[in-house]
Amino acid sequence: MTIQKRIAVLGAGQIGVIIAGMLAEQGHQVTLADASAAQLKHAAGGRFATETVDASNLDALRVFLKDRDIVVSACPYFLNKGIAKVAAETKTHYFDLTEDVATTSYIKELGETSDVALVPQCGLAPGFICILGADMAARFENVRAIKMRVGALPLYPTNALRYNVTWSVDGLINEYCNPCEIVFDGQPTLVPALEGIESVMIDGVAYEAFNTSGGLGTLTETLAGKVRNMSYKTLRYPGHAEIMKLLLRDLDLADDRETLRRILTHSAPFTRKDVVVIFVTGVGERNGRLEEESVVLRYDGNDELGAIQLTTAAGCVAMVELFLAGKLPAKGFVRQEDAVLADFLATRAGARLVGEARGVDAAGLVPTVAIKSAA
Repeated sequence: MTIQKRIAVLGAGQIGVIIAGMLAEQGHQVTLADASAAQLKHAAGGRFATETVDASNLDALRVFLKDRDIVVSACPYFLNKGIAKVAAETKTHYFDLTEDVATTSYIKELGETSDVALVPQCGLAPGFICILGADMAARFENVRAIKMRVGALPLYPTNALRYNVTWSVDGLINEYCNPCEIVFDGQPTLVPALEGIESVMIDGVAYEAFNTSGGLGTLTETLAGKVRNMSYKTLRYPGHAEIMKLLLRDLDLADDRETLRRILTHSAPFTRKDVVVIFVTGVGERNGRLEEESVVLRYDGNDELGAIQLTTAAGCVAMVELFLAGKLPAKGFVRQEDAVLADFLATRAGARLVGEARGVDAAGLVPTVAIKSAA
């Protein structure tokens, strides 16, 4: 039985609207808030309440959150420090979608003295991919390598970038510009974004994979000393990385992110005809033998719901469900990998990630635990 909670969702963009709808469907009292009344009018449909709130105005945010049990931030990453601070002050449990390493470090510090749960990096990558990676590592007695590859791509690429922005433009730029964490030969280290390009073939489709920032979440810390090599790379269609290097480095747009934002917004329009590909591989010793395991998941978007909308929103809502079920820490900083994969997939939102995956034996996600339907 669902215990109804008063939940605020900040940000009425492509992901925030879906999160609000999923939580409302589970019986919660949901209010979707945004600084733009026009954006809210477009999102309104009777499933949840709406309210005009500027999340950058911390005084207004304190008033808005004072009687909420949970807040989910689907805002750009640069607003989340302030939102998390106000959430801790108003005793509101906090969830976000950030990939930003500095923001997560700030929230981790807040969590040291917080009386509420602070759960950043929900969604797909970081998020679901971190839970998959931790589960993969646990399958081996000694872990040689964990490779995580995730792509959110247009199903029918038509421009030179072979890409459409299907989530946050600011988040995309951030992960293309900032240093990337990996584990190499047992040691955490930083490598540049857009480097380490490799060719990947999945189900007959060619991709390139390259370093991007934030995808590992807190796994480098969680698996410290337990894995020899670990990396996260973004999947794109071949040729994308070189064009982005031209923009970011040769034209110096890494130092002029507002111009880059305008270019991407103008040239890479949103589409729901997208595809999300998740590819996780583990190599390690088990029963004295070197073995390899892989999980491949594919999600196709449609006119009603994009693949990145589904996977990101479901990943976030599943963490909210786990928290309300008492299967995550009740307060302080919460890592994505604090969630057990079997429990995550047994939530209503997690069950959607199993049920809507294409070309995969879903039971193979958790080989030792049966997946329970959460319908």
